[in-house]
Amino acid sequence: MELFLWRRQARHELRCTPVSPRGLQLNVSPVTTTTTSHRRSERVYVGHASSSADSARDTLCSILTSYRTQARVLHQSKKGVSECSGGISGEMPSNKSVSDAPITQFVNCRILKNHKLQWEDLWVREGKILNPEKLFFDEKGFADHKVDCGSKIIAPGFIDVQINGGYGIDFSQASSDIRGGVALVAKKILEHGVTSFCPTLVTSPPDIYHKVIPELRAQDGGPEGAGVLGIHLEGPFISEEKRGAHPPKFLRTFKAGGVADLMETYGHLDNVAMVTLAPELPNSAAAIRELSGRGITVSLGHSMADLSQAEEAVQNGATFITHLFNAMLPFHHRDPGIVGLLTSDHIPPGQTVYYGMIADGIHTHPAALRIAHRAHPAGLVLVTDAVTAMGLPPGRHTLGQQQIDIQGLHAYVAGTTTLSGSIATMDMCVRHFREVSGCTVEAALEAASLHPAQLLGISHRKGTLEYGTDADFIVLDDTLTVRETYIAGQQVWRK
Repeated sequence: MELFLWRRQARHELRCTPVSPRGLQLNVSPVTTTTTSHRRSERVYVGHASSSADSARDTLCSILTSYRTQARVLHQSKKGVSECSGGISGEMPSNKSVSDAPITQFVNCRILKNHKLQWEDLWVREGKILNPEKLFFDEKGFADHKVDCGSKIIAPGFIDVQINGGYGIDFSQASSDIRGGVALVAKKILEHGVTSFCPTLVTSPPDIYHKVIPELRAQDGGPEGAGVLGIHLEGPFISEEKRGAHPPKFLRTFKAGGVADLMETYGHLDNVAMVTLAPELPNSAAAIRELSGRGITVSLGHSMADLSQAEEAVQNGATFITHLFNAMLPFHHRDPGIVGLLTSDHIPPGQTVYYGMIADGIHTHPAALRIAHRAHPAGLVLVTDAVTAMGLPPGRHTLGQQQIDIQGLHAYVAGTTTLSGSIATMDMCVRHFREVSGCTVEAALEAASLHPAQLLGISHRKGTLEYGTDADFIVLDDTLTVRETYIAGQQVWRK
């Protein structure tokens, strides 16, 4: 007796031969085969059985089909080839012991997993990435819906931790409809692959913070737009010398130290995910410890700090650098300043320092970008630092309390040559970073997904396609152009 396991995706049959003439002995083992037409490796399962034709066929059929939905077992005898029962087209019974929710299987795709693009199906149920082995073995379940991705890439959704607004909306303005403005931007950035973001407020007077912060609440994403992870407060505790586009009259110092100055300025910190400050300011250490102790990411930026001051801030809990190279002391071989954190040997054990990069082709020279990436690839976080004018035509717009001019792809403080954020979108930054750095596709995608999730301490649910994480992902073609965006397993945008 001979049995065959046939897989539609593999486009060929694998022969299974008997291993013993005595009784039923069954051995199912994985074999990796290469399909040249798809240029990929696939895992298929070969079963070996012996016994009477009927019992072996039926038993092997039931077990093999538990492995893959696209499998069937054939029985070959002198009378010809016949199909066994129960294994046709992967129609496996489901005991629905875990959930009655529908299961979606994304096929014919390369998914970004374990830092590599792999030819593998992606399974989703109830907004989470599903482990197919548990589905097959524990539930004997199957896919209710299948989506053919046409050999495209599936990657975790992008996460932007520094975005000041866009499409005419300025997050630092206390408008009559603050939430509506955020919702508009959240909806628009879906087309650029962003599934989660941190609305960013630049230096503003206390009354603006007191009005805006309570309105910008963390919330899950969905068809209405990308999810809000919390607010990024960029200022006002920054250096006047490196203020950039931040208005000097609203800058503040830590007079009392610790939480008192923070509360007086911001009102409260309930919706805050990140604060950018200058670590050289007197009494900043207490503020850094207070913020990090509350689970708020502390970022170093708009700063004149030397390396020792930056290292002390990291030892107190800071974990991020705001737009590396911009608004900080330039690298010097005797004191590299904040930039030196990328290779510092005074970082606490087990701690990673991450750094934001505006890869728009304007804020950072390609050579500087390559230097940073090659020195510390695991810490690079792509950010847009996008301003009100993202998605709008050239002209004059606002950013916080300042006027800005958009000239081509440049955003300047009105009447000056001082850069004021960018008008780049996240997918543009990913493509530019990939092109000028020479990094892998995987590295470019993780810089906009995994790394920001790790920075914010949410990589257990965002930024990866690991089993059990949120099914926030994007479908891209080989040019890294976003074709589809999904949040919680639901398609929320399509090109």
